[in-house]
Amino acid sequence: MRKLNRMITVVLLLLSHAAFTQFKIDSAAFFGDEQPFEMTLSSDLKTFINKKMQKAEQPALVTMRFADSSKVSEEIGISSRGKFRLENCHMPPIRLNFATPSSPGLKNLGKLKLVVGCGATKDDEQLIIKEYLAYKIYNMLTEKSFRVRLVKITYEDTKGKIKSYSQYGFLLEDVDDMAKRNGCRELENVAVNSETTDRKQMTLVALFEYMIGNTDWSVPAFHNIKLIQPRKDEKAIPIAVPYDLNHSGFVNASYAAPPEEMGIETVKDRKYRGFPRSMEELQEAISIFNNQKENIFNLVSNCQWLNKPHKKEVTLFLEDFYKTINNKNAVKHTFIDNARTE
Repeated sequence: MRKLNRMITVVLLLLSHAAFTQFKIDSAAFFGDEQPFEMTLSSDLKTFINKKMQKAEQPALVTMRFADSSKVSEEIGISSRGKFRLENCHMPPIRLNFATPSSPGLKNLGKLKLVVGCGATKDDEQLIIKEYLAYKIYNMLTEKSFRVRLVKITYEDTKGKIKSYSQYGFLLEDVDDMAKRNGCRELENVAVNSETTDRKQMTLVALFEYMIGNTDWSVPAFHNIKLIQPRKDEKAIPIAVPYDLNHSGFVNASYAAPPEEMGIETVKDRKYRGFPRSMEELQEAISIFNNQKENIFNLVSNCQWLNKPHKKEVTLFLEDFYKTINNKNAVKHTFIDNARTE
């Protein structure tokens, strides 16, 4: 009887393992899904936070639960990333490495950036939701943008030295997957300035950065900008794609401050960092923003994870932008007369 029970146990374990190994996430479908999901991240978090592990990876157990009740639990590697938030936040930004032998179901996700709250408070979470919405707005304007996936994270310290807590964060699409979606590849280590990138797309990028009140970006420095290029044409003009939007006035984090050389006092004070364009070029780009205006405001008003005060703040900030772009004198003054020249 014992022998029979052992055989049954072995068969059940094999069947369970077979079902487990058949669970494979497709990266494109993963970021195409608008539904938030839940994730538990279990690791020695106190060591991770204190050591700010950028180069070395630390083992972690990640458990994902999706809206259709499916669930996957696998061992991955985690490391810290970033610069400002790495040095100034309680919880550093995290890179999740799913490309490990111990995570067959999630390996197609590769290595992903997990954007998390600077701290564990509700206000920290609201800032993350606003940055998530900024990415979603840019998705509405162009396909040449990073997709994001909202996730409710529960942090569990395996050593029991940090109290568990839950907070929303979001995963950022891998640059190679974003480029592949657009028939492109990432372009790295090439001297490029704003005016040698795709002109129409650069105009859109500059207007979007102005829209969200972000001056924390640079094409030649590859600072918060990725470059992609059509995969089959090595001589094609590069295309700029913005990311890391947390220092924008749209997010309005307490730690965010514009560089002194910008000549503005706060991130809520917009500063256009694009080069001059003709009125015709600007109107072509502005029409894209106007065509998505209703969808953009609906995105904010219908966001169930953003509280009323933050919704009001964001809405007023966006309304001010739309007043500017729909006033020809303001367009000329802001984007032509006062555009950068170097």
